[in-house]
Amino acid sequence: MQRKILVSACLMGHAVRYDGRAKPLLHPVIETWRSEGRLVTICPEMSAGMMVPRPPAEIAEAATGEEVLAGTARVVELTGADVTEEFLLAAKNAVALAREAGCRYALLIDGSPSCGSDFIYDGTFSGRKRAGNGVTAAALKADGVEVYSDREIERLIDRVAQ
Repeated sequence: MQRKILVSACLMGHAVRYDGRAKPLLHPVIETWRSEGRLVTICPEMSAGMMVPRPPAEIAEAATGEEVLAGTARVVELTGADVTEEFLLAAKNAVALAREAGCRYALLIDGSPSCGSDFIYDGTFSGRKRAGNGVTAAALKADGVEVYSDREIERLIDRVAQ
């Protein structure tokens, strides 16, 4: 059985990031996986009805996606608007799609308050990074999906080949 991979839409070249841009991951394996039908694309925020472009958002007070899922942290936009509910819905949608499509792995853009899996920003909108998971990455991991950042593509290639 073919191992499916949930992948951030921005990595596939879709202009869905908060700033209206894409961040395509240029790697030969992406086209191979696409032609094999392995890739399942999602922008969690757009699946939750968020617009493009939109104000940047971060998990407040140096918290993590796990804390947002537990109800002890919030996701806020630079404007001060609370978008926690949208990010929770985004995570729920990503988990549902991963289950429905049979995705064992996820390849997500790092740094995002939704998709970050190696690092996220510290909630001060100052550009400072910290180790941690975004809300969607945390939810997928909790559901048993192996999550890899865009910078871990080689590790994912090795894992999928096993």
